[in-house]
Amino acid sequence: MLMQGFAGLMWLLSMALIIFSGFALFDAAVRREDAYRAADKKTKPFWLIVLAIAFVVNLLFPILSFLPIIGLIATIVYMVDVRPAIRALPGGGRSRRGSSSDGPYGPYNGGR
Repeated sequence: MLMQGFAGLMWLLSMALIIFSGFALFDAAVRREDAYRAADKKTKPFWLIVLAIAFVVNLLFPILSFLPIIGLIATIVYMVDVRPAIRALPGGGRSRRGSSSDGPYGPYNGGR
């Protein structure tokens, strides 16, 4: 019974790591490329590769090996160092897909 509880706890930890690294990967993917350079934090392809490897490692290996721990460290570095620096930039570093009539404060409605 104790081993079943431990296995359940390890499964929950594995799922939490997969969700955490997946969120970091998604967040890195939606940020603009120039935001990484403006924040002086490597490049977008670098972080996408590192976070994708961390995500795949978390999917394939059990929590007790050292590879998911390395992936967790990379994900934590992105979340506590890179993400806040990019979010502090004007616009939050997010890709904008607005219309051509959008101004700096939102859509231009023709003076209506």
